[in-house]
Amino acid sequence: MTAPSVRQQLFRRKPVSAMVAETGGEDGGGGLARRIGPLQLMSFGIGATIGTGIFFVLTTAVPEAGPAVVLSFVIAAVTAGFTALCYAELASTIPVAGSSYSYAYATLGEVVAYAVGWCLVLEYAVSSGAVAVGWSEYLNQLLDDTIGVRIPDALSAAPGAGGVVNLPAIVLVVLCALLLVRGASESARANAVMVVIKVAVLLLFVVIAFTGFSSDNLTPFASMGVAGISAAASTIFFSFIGLDAVSTAGEEVRDPRRTLPLAIVGALVVVTVVYLLVAFSAVGAQPAGEFEGQEAGLALILERVTGSTWPGVVLAAGAVISIFSVTLVTMYGQTRILFAMSRDGMIPSLFAKVDPRTLTPVRGTVAVAVFVGLLAGFVPLDFLIDLTSMGTLVAFTVVSIGVMVLRRTAPDLPRGFRVPGYPVVPVLSVAFCLYLISGLSGTTFALFAGWLTLAAVVYVTYSRTHSRLRTPPR
Repeated sequence: MTAPSVRQQLFRRKPVSAMVAETGGEDGGGGLARRIGPLQLMSFGIGATIGTGIFFVLTTAVPEAGPAVVLSFVIAAVTAGFTALCYAELASTIPVAGSSYSYAYATLGEVVAYAVGWCLVLEYAVSSGAVAVGWSEYLNQLLDDTIGVRIPDALSAAPGAGGVVNLPAIVLVVLCALLLVRGASESARANAVMVVIKVAVLLLFVVIAFTGFSSDNLTPFASMGVAGISAAASTIFFSFIGLDAVSTAGEEVRDPRRTLPLAIVGALVVVTVVYLLVAFSAVGAQPAGEFEGQEAGLALILERVTGSTWPGVVLAAGAVISIFSVTLVTMYGQTRILFAMSRDGMIPSLFAKVDPRTLTPVRGTVAVAVFVGLLAGFVPLDFLIDLTSMGTLVAFTVVSIGVMVLRRTAPDLPRGFRVPGYPVVPVLSVAFCLYLISGLSGTTFALFAGWLTLAAVVYVTYSRTHSRLRTPPR
């Protein structure tokens, strides 16, 4: 028998039937338990998406685009919308953990899937750490507004950001890990409550901000031109990355072929409406030149509009709850990506071991908590936001291509959802993702290349020889 060529090894695909069989089928029984319903899953997507991004991104996006930042949000939302439809089809066709990593393994082959997996690790680990840092800032703002006490800088900021250790960020990561270890359904219920609170707080912001709306603040509208709008859209896309988290729950959802598409599309609609309302009301209530460098910017806008501190207190409290929710779901997504990669032999088996009592990957969750806690506690992560967007956009591009590949290679697979307007929508999704990637900085491209180089080294030295497709389990 002829040995497979290097090309055949690198691009070997994992059959969809094998993926579904590993999960115990659509009724579960393969390790993780199917306990999450459609509303809880939709809350996962909203919880992972609405958070630090919208509470902080305007301070960097408005200086880039001016009031035209609203158009930047539209571009980012349209890109996310096209991609969400592609995710919905693949999630309903391949209802397993792993999200775009698993989809790429079934459509484009092992080496592409492995690279996507590392993109997702970058997305979730860095964003989890970054939002934990943001939680620390809003917690300090809330303590200062309510009881006049602030956590000392030495204990609330990382080295390089004026402190020694960001202790609140580490505490947040530990709390999220404890909740995740208890079980996916318990985490989903807690997240659903936090989602209701955060959406209510942001709608309160919109209502109050519109009372101070002035059309004068919208001129000049696009002071930085098309280039500014594009650059801001690339930055803003960081605020949409949580939609990917819905598909990471593919093995823990009841009736996945129906539930996954509904949750993905539903979360996108809610997130887009909230973001556009917040952005438009914010730029109408405050001159564009005052956004740059603001901390807890939305709270400051409310204080200026009302001349009172109570709206800012409410917003800060909402941000504390909101960012807790984001950290919870991004850490959840990280553990499930690593679970899928570990089960395939791409990384050590530690991450695929499921506790028989809680039916969660406890050891993998602890490992993720340690890594994210170190990032949140000791590394100032603001400059990595664009790097997170890069990893996400690459993964989104692969998902959109995967839809077209699977339509050709496995047209008869049962699909709970089909992308409308095929193949135009997947093509537009790829085009919009590449457009946003082009707006990222050269430094981001260099760092991303370094990350993929590290991934290649690990693949050659470990993953290639441990792949389950090369050495099937006995």
